[in-house]
Amino acid sequence: MAAKTLPGGTFTMAGDLTVTRMGYGAMQLAGPHVFGPPADRDAAVAVLREAMEVGITTSTPADFYGPHVTNQIIRQALYPYPDSLHIVTKVGSLRDAEGGCPGR
Repeated sequence: MAAKTLPGGTFTMAGDLTVTRMGYGAMQLAGPHVFGPPADRDAAVAVLREAMEVGITTSTPADFYGPHVTNQIIRQALYPYPDSLHIVTKVGSLRDAEGGCPGR
């Protein structure tokens, strides 16, 4: 997967880790209100694959998107993961059975 020129260019951190400044925020891969599965899982997979095809090298899922839904879609769409892909996740938040975020 060859990175293409994207708005914002790239950013190098930790000495040798270079990523695109524009990543793909996986929040919208889940269903309405970021809860449950998407209405069209195949379309969600296609969107994620297209983001990587245009050169995005980072994705930002979170286990509470869905919950669990975005992580599963990323695995389905992108595994085996190319060396250029960096998945940056968020941890610590929870969803209740109605989709709320307790403590907020």
